Amino acid sequence: MKRILLNLRIGVRSLLSFKLRSTLAILGVFLGTLSLVVVTSLSASLAVQTEQEIEKLGRNLLIISSGQVRKHARTVRYMSQATNLTVADAEAIAAESTHVKMVSPSSGKLFPVRYGGKVLPAILVTGVMPNYPQIRSFYVQEGRFVHWEDHSNLAKVVVLGARVAEILFGSQNPIGQTVLVHRVPCRVIGVMEPKGSDISGADRDSQVFVPLNTYLRSLVNQTHVNTIFAQTYERESMAPAEAEITGLLRLRHRITSGKEDDFTVINMRDVTALQSQAMDTVSTLGAVSSAVSFVIGGMGILSIMILMVSERRMEIGIRRAMGSRKRDIVFQFLTESSFISLLGGVAGAVVGVLGASVIFGLWELPYEVSYSGVLLALAASVAVGVLGGVYPSKKAISIQPVHILRGS
Repeated sequence: MKRILLNLRIGVRSLLSFKLRSTLAILGVFLGTLSLVVVTSLSASLAVQTEQEIEKLGRNLLIISSGQVRKHARTVRYMSQATNLTVADAEAIAAESTHVKMVSPSSGKLFPVRYGGKVLPAILVTGVMPNYPQIRSFYVQEGRFVHWEDHSNLAKVVVLGARVAEILFGSQNPIGQTVLVHRVPCRVIGVMEPKGSDISGADRDSQVFVPLNTYLRSLVNQTHVNTIFAQTYERESMAPAEAEITGLLRLRHRITSGKEDDFTVINMRDVTALQSQAMDTVSTLGAVSSAVSFVIGGMGILSIMILMVSERRMEIGIRRAMGSRKRDIVFQFLTESSFISLLGGVAGAVVGVLGASVIFGLWELPYEVSYSGVLLALAASVAVGVLGGVYPSKKAISIQPVHILRGS
């Protein structure tokens, strides 16, 4: 330990003789460590956010939509609509699919919603089944949700989204009040919990829910639905369930071989996978920039260590003449080069963690510092220092004491 401290003191004294070169060498390692810590922490945070967004949509959720749909990162775009997705299709999926735990057909359309003198001209009115909250992980905060009796009796009841309730009623209790959904008077039976926007950008608080039968017969006078939500037993069941549902619906809709589906099965994990791929690209670019910074830092360390060997030829020769072994000289220079890189690495890691924390706060991301990334960055910084000191240490031990003493 005493030898290490002595070597560090000698190294610090030597580094202070080359302040500019030392600063540049430390800066290269600092930037490499900083970028690696920030990128790995940002990737970890976005991965957590993606899982949270999936949980907002519903656990192990498949969405069967009428017509053709195209999936893009963070959005789902409807290319065409169809009118032959029915409640009977949902019942068939529930009865025949071995991987599906729960099914909930749903349909929605924009309608005006009125209370007193307040009018919301275009609110998404969604017809749902009573199991909708369980399958979508979206629950009532006040009152109750739609019951099976409401569905079967075509009850004219409504559950308000949190934002709709706030705009229409303010601080007044909406439970038991009557609102006009389109031209249909509906009694308010509940208010949903605040949920915010989902991964598609839709505001889940700016909608209202009515029993599906009430929606189909009293509001739109139709028999088909827009969407069927299917929840699988586990995450691993989603892919086989998707294939199973596709085959079943093609059979029920009499779609022959070679014909396009008139529906789309959306695996929400596939949608978020597109987002993950985009983030992987950013992570790769961050890793490349980190590698470039580490290389620059390593070249800086190599340069300053070679210069230090040249400036300390007399010191090295005298130490060799007085009995210092080659490995002592090697250890001296490797300690100094490692100290330079570790200094930059520690500073980069500290600033990287602080910088990542600021980004989490500004972007409202989950706080998820990648400590494995911090350790990797510190290990990389030390490795750069060791590699940068190998050649100068070999150059140092090649110095012959007799040549130094002769003054040659």
